[in-house]
Amino acid sequence: DMEFCTIASGSSGNSIYIGTEYTKILIDAGVSGKRIQDALGQLGISGEDIDALFLTHEHIDHIQGAGVISRRFHVPIYATEETWAAIGDSLGKIAPDDKRYVYPGEVCAVNDICVRPFSIPHDAAKPVGYNVMAEDRKATLATDIGHVTDEICEALADSDILLLEANHDVEMLKKGGYPRLLKERILGENGHLSNHTAGELLSSVMSGRLKHVFLGHLSKENNTPDLAYGTVERILWEHHIQNGRDLRLDLAGRSAVGRRAFV
Repeated sequence: DMEFCTIASGSSGNSIYIGTEYTKILIDAGVSGKRIQDALGQLGISGEDIDALFLTHEHIDHIQGAGVISRRFHVPIYATEETWAAIGDSLGKIAPDDKRYVYPGEVCAVNDICVRPFSIPHDAAKPVGYNVMAEDRKATLATDIGHVTDEICEALADSDILLLEANHDVEMLKKGGYPRLLKERILGENGHLSNHTAGELLSSVMSGRLKHVFLGHLSKENNTPDLAYGTVERILWEHHIQNGRDLRLDLAGRSAVGRRAFV
């Protein structure tokens, strides 16, 4: 089986665990190293079991604990060249052998897992989402997306498990207390995906293969779990896709270990 579990998902930190019997990886480490270790412990895994850490981009809510995890357990960190340049020295000293590169569209093999980055539109240095594949199983992580592209649709297609951003409710954001420039950034072409757009995107890529969808990176200020879930579920229903029958819709926990999914 491939196992998928969110450790944290939101503007205060993001980290995802994906593993098989032989290989265990993290995507992002945007909370403290201790929190990641504690979360792995809840899953019956130790830091020594982690074979690789992949970063989507350089924002602090995706990299905070990466340096600690790498140094403590000699875990190699993979990121795009541009992401590494933007990170600079913010992770502390990383062993040369543990600093590795990925390129959108090129598959990177870690034991029996293949990881394929794909480009996403976000206000960062060459950010990526990831397809994670083992044999005929595929998990996809797609968050921090300003707008939907053909490349994203292709990357999401035929996934078994999907973590998809449902960051904000547009009206809640517009009426909220964020400064105007921050609102414009979130709503912009390189910002974050709204609940409504997430629902429409999910409906467009839905296939008989996709069985488990987690809505992630929810804004604490401009969204609620019930609103995100209800909006996406309603849009799926409008497209004749029934939650509980055609797929299982779930929420990625902001700060707690989420539901474990297996394929």
